[in-house]
Amino acid sequence: MATKTITLELSEELLKLLGSPDAIAERARKTLVLNLLREARISQDQAARLLGVSRYDILDLMARYYIPSGPQTAEEAEREVEAARLGVSPATTDSGGSQQ
Repeated sequence: MATKTITLELSEELLKLLGSPDAIAERARKTLVLNLLREARISQDQAARLLGVSRYDILDLMARYYIPSGPQTAEEAEREVEAARLGVSPATTDSGGSQQ
């Protein structure tokens, strides 16, 4: 997989709290992937692949970080079924109720 390097400016205080540059990079990567998963922008399979872990590990991470593993309401389930039928991504809503 091709990679790119980004530069991130952090305060000395934050650097002391986060640890080594390698630890910071790993934590940032994990956080970014889990946030994409929380926002339903990637699948569980994609998240597992991006993090280099198994599907079972992703389910454990989702539980640990309170990321829902399926639809929360009947309406969300209906949207997912209809989206699957049409072959498109389902519309999701954030906690503020706005559509993405």
